[in-house]
Amino acid sequence: MTGAGRLRPVRRRRGGTRDTGHRRVVAILTVIPLAFIGVFFVWPVGALVVRAVGVSDGEGLLDLARRTDAWGLLGFTLAQAAGSTLLTLVVAAPIIWLVATCSSRTSTVLMVGVTIPFVLPTVVVGMAFRAIVSPGGPLSGLGLDGSVASILAAHAFLNIAVVVRVVGSAWRTLDPRAELAARTLGATPWRAFTTVVLPRLIVPILSASALVFLFCSTSFGVVLILGNGRWQTIETAVYTQAIGYFDLPAAVTLSLLQIVVVIVVVAISGLLTPRTVAVVAREAAARVRGRGSRVMAALVAVWAVVVLAGPLSVVVIRSLRPTAGGEWTLSGYRSLSRAVNGQTPLQTLQYSVVSALWAMVLSVAIGLLAAIALQRARGTAATVGSALALVPLGVSAVTVGFGYLIVLASLPADVASWPGLIPAVQALIAVPVVIRVIAPALAAIPPRLRHAAATLGAGPWRVWRTVDLPLIWRPLAASGAFAFIIAVGEFGATGFLARPGTTTLPVLIGSALNRPGADNLATAMACSVLMIAATAIAVVVMESFRTVSGGDL
Repeated sequence: MTGAGRLRPVRRRRGGTRDTGHRRVVAILTVIPLAFIGVFFVWPVGALVVRAVGVSDGEGLLDLARRTDAWGLLGFTLAQAAGSTLLTLVVAAPIIWLVATCSSRTSTVLMVGVTIPFVLPTVVVGMAFRAIVSPGGPLSGLGLDGSVASILAAHAFLNIAVVVRVVGSAWRTLDPRAELAARTLGATPWRAFTTVVLPRLIVPILSASALVFLFCSTSFGVVLILGNGRWQTIETAVYTQAIGYFDLPAAVTLSLLQIVVVIVVVAISGLLTPRTVAVVAREAAARVRGRGSRVMAALVAVWAVVVLAGPLSVVVIRSLRPTAGGEWTLSGYRSLSRAVNGQTPLQTLQYSVVSALWAMVLSVAIGLLAAIALQRARGTAATVGSALALVPLGVSAVTVGFGYLIVLASLPADVASWPGLIPAVQALIAVPVVIRVIAPALAAIPPRLRHAAATLGAGPWRVWRTVDLPLIWRPLAASGAFAFIIAVGEFGATGFLARPGTTTLPVLIGSALNRPGADNLATAMACSVLMIAATAIAVVVMESFRTVSGGDL
């Protein structure tokens, strides 16, 4: 009894030490991501809010909202986002079926195809659809130039990847035996789908719809280019008021309205989105391979090629023939070596790649620390942390960029010209996506492996290095590729911060579009082709590293 009594206090002390060490590790891992988000996100957005509260000239927020037609802008923003979401679901539905029922290799090819549009700069997508509907384009006779329909179509093209990845991945994880049983009992393929498969896909469909609605409600480049000044969302109105008219109180008011909309949509998305669980689902999908007819699969494949490759091929053609009925020329590509404002487009591309690489390193480091902290956190802390980690993804890049304008105006000029500013802002946009890729991989690691290593005497750092890292290095590499893609194509916030020598390629494309003349259009199209090529290479690299299937993007 005496020996047993001596052992009990030792066990309690060890447990207390472990708990204290666990809390200390979580605290250390949490401080760095919180400090990064605090400096590069909370500070500029907070400055935006303070500026809005302190508006003067006798105009309150409601007066400013009426003067800027904020409620009309809100109505159009929500309406076009809803229409874009519905159109995206319709366009993506056949591709989802093909992804869910085809072989793993074909599914990977389709995933690459749908991801390229999603990660392209929105200005490139806007240019592609403007070329399609403008005079001389394939759909010029339909009168879609400057119409809402062109905006909805561009949004659907951009967001097919969201629906296909979320719903298609969920479909591939379903156990096919229930559907097979329904077919055995005499149900037709359509009835088996509607009664067995579709009910289990409702939550992923709602989750994907909420994300698409969020992305479309904060869309900037597409509406800016295709709206032709006739149609404006809250996002483009913020840019117009701040940059076009330099009406800061009006821009701040619209930014606050945008933030409220985003918070509501993110909250709804969080309620509809189930907790992501990392699973490898290729075996389940292989059992249903070939169930659809070959003719139907071939038709869907043709549909996917037309929908995904059509707009991109128009950009390539317009880079060689800038104007309808004009001559075929390489002037756009020759202009890549000519300086514009002291910097050639090729130098701009070089800066974009270098800046995106630094943003990739920073976002992966911050995202990894945040994902580990969330994985180790428990209860309310884990829930709150998960929500905070996704906030930068929800608040629009234009709003954040406008906040930076306010903050930098009160700081020394050297801060505004700091070389690390643009990579840090790009990393801020990419961090939530990095977390969404890494967190499921960490959650999939069996805890018994960590416990076994700790039992054998390994410390926390050695456990992570010998157990966690070998199991998550592929998702970690994939998150890095995804972060690079997002950074190299970021346009909203970077457009506010670009200076001579720090102009990125998407900003250069937007500037070339604002200048008249076929030569500027050819340059913009040639730069867009470079962006498409760079994005395609990065997406292929990213998909080659992905082994985890689930709700992540």
